Amino acid sequence: MNILSKEHKLEASYGHVITPFWDKKMKFGSFQGFGDVKIAYSFVKHPSPIGSIVISSGRIESMVKYKEVVFDLYQAGYSVFIHDHRGQGLSGRMLSNKHLGYVTDFSDYVTDFKTFIDKVVTQHSEYQPKLLCHSMGGAIGAMVILRYPHIFEKVAFSSPMFGILPILPRWLGQCLLGLHKTLKSESTYFWGQKNYQNKPFKDNDLTHSQIRYQVFRNEYHDQPNIQLGGVTGSWLKAAIEAMDNIENDALDFPIPSLVIQAGGDTVVDNKRQASVASKLANCRFMVIEKAKHELMAELDIYRGKAMNAILDFYI
Repeated sequence: MNILSKEHKLEASYGHVITPFWDKKMKFGSFQGFGDVKIAYSFVKHPSPIGSIVISSGRIESMVKYKEVVFDLYQAGYSVFIHDHRGQGLSGRMLSNKHLGYVTDFSDYVTDFKTFIDKVVTQHSEYQPKLLCHSMGGAIGAMVILRYPHIFEKVAFSSPMFGILPILPRWLGQCLLGLHKTLKSESTYFWGQKNYQNKPFKDNDLTHSQIRYQVFRNEYHDQPNIQLGGVTGSWLKAAIEAMDNIENDALDFPIPSLVIQAGGDTVVDNKRQASVASKLANCRFMVIEKAKHELMAELDIYRGKAMNAILDFYI
């Protein structure tokens, strides 16, 4: 579709078109999530909508990273809703070191998500919404759908976190988690994890697009309060349990789904991702060869395929 923003124009359009759209059109707010954690959200209502889309973002991400995606979905005719998951973005952090990637249980994300739907989305949309998930947001979105099968009409998954890399033998992973719990608190960084770092483009494993990568890093530089570092032992333990539960319940997945795999992904486990997708009852599975993890922030040759597939699937 020709409504998609283009990489060669992005340097100018991001500052002169997309950011002004975000600042003027988006409505912002917050609510108290599970355990009284503040959950930040935003949305834009299309004047003549063809439907509504809810975005479930990935780990470390904030809604501000989705300005281009929201803009494109709005241009396609949709009202768009997004919130920042607990412990990241503009939402509340549960630990004194705000860089620590922490959650007690992924069910906390699900509870927040249901509150977002009830308090915000259904109040501002006359449509049964469609869901768009990326990475960790895919695991959260899948859990929401399995628990509340009638909320969404369809779901599109971009590089969903149905498994994570590096792949460790299950016994070794459990041993390391147990050792970490014994030697350290589960609310401290897991081995090798650290505070937020602004990696140079040449060292990144997220995208081939230098301009889109720089836009993302600029947003996080300009708003340091949205920065997030590595994961804690608690988050990793909760993620493993969540991914196991999703795979175990995949055969009961109740709505049509699209799973788009980034062929060059080095963040999530593509083998397990494909295995889970094969168990979903009504699933279209698509591989974009050579693309990196951030399909919606990739070069146009990859991003265009992903975004067009998503929009076609929603029709």
